[in-house]
Amino acid sequence: MKEIQYLKGDATNPKSEGNKIIIHICNDIGGWGKGFVMAISKRWKQPEKEYREWFKNGDRFILGEIQMVQVEKNIWVCNMIGQHKIMTNSNGIPPIRYEAVEKCLEKVALEALKLNAEVHMPRIGCGLAGGKWDEIDPIIEKTLVRNNIPVYVYDFE
Repeated sequence: MKEIQYLKGDATNPKSEGNKIIIHICNDIGGWGKGFVMAISKRWKQPEKEYREWFKNGDRFILGEIQMVQVEKNIWVCNMIGQHKIMTNSNGIPPIRYEAVEKCLEKVALEALKLNAEVHMPRIGCGLAGGKWDEIDPIIEKTLVRNNIPVYVYDFE
């Protein structure tokens, strides 16, 4: 069985051959402007543009849904709605929604298998979304690694 590969570098610039899906977590209120999305927008305009359209038309723009955006011949960016709003709520609950992340990753797994693609990501959900990697890691194992999908997690240098 494969395992998660940890790399130093930029998740928007995967160095491998073949098809790649770069995944990241979005919020459910249409906000795009902080965190990893800035690196994505610097490289490609399409993911932000399509995310904003998706939010505007409201079609299945809910927790647990994904949007695949092809940005190069063999690279897709996957916008995953795994975060509720953008602030920790009054009960101290951060925006991350682990159940939604799991639903998203189940859908990503199907896309990756269809495209015969690897999955590349930063430590999703652990920045602005306020999640903990020890909660996210087992979800990645369960959804992607168990399906023998190569997974690369980048720590920015």
